[in-house]
Amino acid sequence: MVIRRVLAPRIDFGALRRELGLPESFPTAAQREAEQAAAAPLLAVADRTDIPFVTLDPAASRDLDQAMHLTRRPGGGFRVRYAIADVATHVRPGGALEEETWRRGQTVYLPDGNVPLHPHTLSEGAASLLPDADRAAVVWTIDLDTDGGTVGVALERARVRSRAKLDYVGVQLAADAGRLPEPIALLPEIGALLTARGLRRGAVNLPLPEQDVEPDGDGWRLVLRGPGPMEDHNAQISLLTGMAAADIMLAGRIGLLRTMPAPKPEAVDRLRLAAGPLGVPWPAGMSVGEVLAGLDASQPRAAAFVDQAAELMRGAAYTAFDGQLPEQPEHGGVGAAYAHVTAPLRRLADRYATEVCLALHEGREVPDWARAALPKLPEVMTSTDRTASAATRGAVELAEAVLLEHRVGEVFEAAVLDVDVPRPTVELPRQPGDTSGQDRPSGNGAAKPARRPGGTVALDEPPVRARCHGELPLGERVAVRLVSADPIHRKVLFERA
Repeated sequence: MVIRRVLAPRIDFGALRRELGLPESFPTAAQREAEQAAAAPLLAVADRTDIPFVTLDPAASRDLDQAMHLTRRPGGGFRVRYAIADVATHVRPGGALEEETWRRGQTVYLPDGNVPLHPHTLSEGAASLLPDADRAAVVWTIDLDTDGGTVGVALERARVRSRAKLDYVGVQLAADAGRLPEPIALLPEIGALLTARGLRRGAVNLPLPEQDVEPDGDGWRLVLRGPGPMEDHNAQISLLTGMAAADIMLAGRIGLLRTMPAPKPEAVDRLRLAAGPLGVPWPAGMSVGEVLAGLDASQPRAAAFVDQAAELMRGAAYTAFDGQLPEQPEHGGVGAAYAHVTAPLRRLADRYATEVCLALHEGREVPDWARAALPKLPEVMTSTDRTASAATRGAVELAEAVLLEHRVGEVFEAAVLDVDVPRPTVELPRQPGDTSGQDRPSGNGAAKPARRPGGTVALDEPPVRARCHGELPLGERVAVRLVSADPIHRKVLFERA
């Protein structure tokens, strides 16, 4: 895990919130419903509080969707128990709270506080799997063989009690020291097996470091953080559960999948051509995912290759179906059919997909309120995905511009991540009687001015990624000069020095 921090002054994110139209509060009726549900939670008859579940999240998180407990199975293999916050027990179908969650779609995270899908009294209180409190959960029990293959899946509503709130940094330190707590001591072993299986079926994981803005006293810090091994292992448990959910829904011919086309062969061929000049080895027979898994994305050429590979991951969508199976049910990045069911506190779709899975597993009819929601969810989730992405991107771009606005003219070291692809000349039609283009290229019109060459660069310090003009060598380090940094429009521009 690579972390770089640079301090920035106090930033007002209010304009970004207003620009995106983010709600400031919950309607009175929705808030009242949440408080009533929190005061009298409905807990399942099945009692699984004897299982010592633990949660694993960023240290500051309080909206805890998942808790896990990992054991070995007698005779070989593993048992994964994954408890997911049972949000449906807190939200009444047809009520004011459900209506408001459809308006929001998902939690939007900003440095100065999140805009939650559910009121904090639920999302960070009665519905969150906080430690030392009985909570309503949907418990997935997934049995694996010694190779990490799924051999059995069960799920049920149950009462659970988390024993500890663990965070990625602390758990990674414990793993490095060989002192992981018992409930997740097997996570590195299981995570590695699941990762290997994913690569064999064609999964693609982009090892991109994330930019983030975090509070630091009276100011903010701009952070560049790469995922650590334990974070990757934890993600594999969520993927495992999502694939089990997709299999249940496909077998029952009703549900909601997270889909994405597999990379097109011609796109993979273009990426393979880029590997040579960037010095990235690509042995015959090795998949895209296997090539990416062997890279150190902190190195400029590897980072540029990863950036190019991101072009393969296009077309993600939510696909609802009822009766007729979808033509393309798989997610190209996962290499299998996959569904979102593990983050219902933060994503609207997970609540309904989970209800479908419970009904199918128990052999009963899917509730009308869940069935009726399925065809409407893709549009809501796509729209709110855009809003959430714009909030994350806008916050980082604002922090970058504020951080650099007084450093215009300075020269920085940067890695070239992407360069513009030359576009064919487009000729503009001449107006009748126009003789001003006699010095233009011959043809039926005048040549449109070519776009100024450039691309995307990533600074070493501060950890900024921005547009840069000039002839840029892909995957190389160059010196760049800051031309402008505009906090109002959240734009930063460099030129090659």
